Amino acid sequence: MRSHANLQNATFFLALAAWNLAPQAAQQTSTRSFTVDQILSFPSPENLIASPVGSTIAWTFNERGVRNVYVADGPAFEPRRITPYVQDDGQELTQLSFSSDGKTVVYVRGGDHGSNRGGEGPPDPAGNPIQPRIQVWSVPAAGGEPKLIGDGDAPVVAPDNDRVAFVKDRRIWIAPIDGSKPAQQAFYARGTNESPAWSPDGRTLVFVSNRGDHSFIGLFTPGQAIRFIAPSTSRDSLPAWSPDGRKIAFLRQPGAGGAPRPPLVRIDSPWTILVADVESVNRDNPKGVPLMTAVTSGDKPVDPILQNPGGIGLRWAADDCLLFMSYRDGFPHLYSIQHPSAGGKPMALTPGSFMVEQMTLTPDRRFVIYNANSGPDRSDMDRRHLFKVPVNAATPTPLTSGAGIEWSPVVTADGQTVAFLTSDAQRPPIPAVLPVSGGSPRAIGRDRTPSDFPASQLVTPELVSFRASDGVEAHGQLFKPAGGEARKPAIVYIHGGGPRQMLLGWHYRWEYANDYGANQYLASRGFIVLSVDYRLSVGYGQAFQFAENTGARGATEYRDILAAGRYLQSRTDVDPARIGVWGASLGGYLTALALGRNSDVFAAGVDMHGVHDRLPAVNPEQLARAMVGDGITEADLRQTLKVAYESSPISAVATWKSPVLLIHGDDDRTVNFHQTVDLRRRLLDKGVRVEELVLPDDVHDALLWRNWRTSITAMAQFFEQTLKVRPAPTSPLP
Repeated sequence: MRSHANLQNATFFLALAAWNLAPQAAQQTSTRSFTVDQILSFPSPENLIASPVGSTIAWTFNERGVRNVYVADGPAFEPRRITPYVQDDGQELTQLSFSSDGKTVVYVRGGDHGSNRGGEGPPDPAGNPIQPRIQVWSVPAAGGEPKLIGDGDAPVVAPDNDRVAFVKDRRIWIAPIDGSKPAQQAFYARGTNESPAWSPDGRTLVFVSNRGDHSFIGLFTPGQAIRFIAPSTSRDSLPAWSPDGRKIAFLRQPGAGGAPRPPLVRIDSPWTILVADVESVNRDNPKGVPLMTAVTSGDKPVDPILQNPGGIGLRWAADDCLLFMSYRDGFPHLYSIQHPSAGGKPMALTPGSFMVEQMTLTPDRRFVIYNANSGPDRSDMDRRHLFKVPVNAATPTPLTSGAGIEWSPVVTADGQTVAFLTSDAQRPPIPAVLPVSGGSPRAIGRDRTPSDFPASQLVTPELVSFRASDGVEAHGQLFKPAGGEARKPAIVYIHGGGPRQMLLGWHYRWEYANDYGANQYLASRGFIVLSVDYRLSVGYGQAFQFAENTGARGATEYRDILAAGRYLQSRTDVDPARIGVWGASLGGYLTALALGRNSDVFAAGVDMHGVHDRLPAVNPEQLARAMVGDGITEADLRQTLKVAYESSPISAVATWKSPVLLIHGDDDRTVNFHQTVDLRRRLLDKGVRVEELVLPDDVHDALLWRNWRTSITAMAQFFEQTLKVRPAPTSPLP
């Protein structure tokens, strides 16, 4: 059986090579009118920021893998590129910031900032014989030669414009912003030091000193000893200076330890926002630093906002007002506390059955601009729109509406303009601006989108919902191709991450925008595509996002995937025997579960860097605790192992019949590449048809644009072979 499978691999990739090189006329279906290259050619904007002075903004464009920093000045906002990069080399550009005079842009080049294993060396997906580095750079906003500040990450520019603090080798370093002198380690402190932030006067750095099972908030002022704010056995993080520099708010969580709990029991860690008076920290205070508790997570149930992708969003507004995010009313919302040191109470600024996702303050710190999946149209739950709310009253007003999607708002320093990123079902992401007082948005940089980008040929997805076997309502976006046969092949798409939401248009994250483009491409090939927002997805409330018994605790989210497949089978425009499934990361995991448990529903699948074996989540320490009865019994551990195994795709190999294409980068720092190596061997031993596409030295969400093109091309070709073309019956192999 192995030699037969290997022959299939060779045949598949010879066909793929021929398909890529063939003239367009040879790649026709009744609806095909564009290529993978065209649908992925959009310039993806990210990292939008506003200058502290004037009306200048900056962002990065990822154009077919070539990443550069762009700047635009108001009121015309004509983009200009200020960095010189010309290759699809897989080197990220992240963490943009302006100097306080607006004359310089600082950024980080290199790394894999979405990784779970940041301590590893920088990735090298392009095969550069000289290993890339993660480096901090500066470049004049008016244009000029970029200057290397030093190897490092997480830069913060000092208020005096001359210095940049950053993290290198888990220590904090300081260097001139123009790179004129080598960086110097700022100070010594035990543990690993991170998250530096300058005081408003530029004299002091606050930082987090991580000691493993606990962490401190530290203060460094040149010429003085390191001071720690109320050191304890807790884990302190996310320090935020008040505008006058007199207070620091920070997050406190319990330190690691305590009686172990059975692994199947969900643990929600409580948290507290504390406020410290900086002068008390600076004085020799034998009684300790007085702290004010601003707000707590509660006990039962614990507010789970720290598990949300946007986190708690801690920041200071005007008039001694502290802002934070909370899930206390069932959705992530924005709250404010007036005078937290004096016992002020939280006020909900954005009540309603919707999710607040991103926010920014106006320059006077009196208003918040935020985006939310809210609006007058029911379909707005799968979009994002911008709103404006004062920091002291729950009176939000909309800034955008309609069928568009808006995110990453920033406000120019003159207080006149909101800049943001936007897309819709046909138009890919692009920067835009509108007046703070409201008005019509104006797009920026339209000329960066290639002239042959097929916007007019894209379908508009429809909002749909369906119920799982346990009654939970799941949500999705349905892509329906025009014309063709009455019953069409269909594909279920499953996003990764868990706490994500796919939208009724181009997504705000590059990897999911590429997935949206892939689904549009499949629709152009005549497939009906259903993109599923399963339980764990954001945007539908706390009960849906934090569902019980998911993942290794029971995989209940798979019920939503099966419901999606059966929903498609029930449609009169779908051929129920030709339904495929694809997804990446957690979506790859659920794809593998679908193929293993329900080959009767899912006839073929493409699994991109999915998790297939959940048993590694049970660690040796839990085994040791169970053996001595310290909080975990042997029965607990046996049940945990049983549930984790049954939640794993490897447990369903015995019933797996449908063919699968496995795609994985072998420098994945989030899902171990061995997960795919192991699954392929199990499937081949079972006689399942397995194809594979390995991306050497690329990471979880491929850094190389050309690897996205190759992967989506391979996926489409695989579904063409397995779902659209029905081969004639053949005699069995001898």
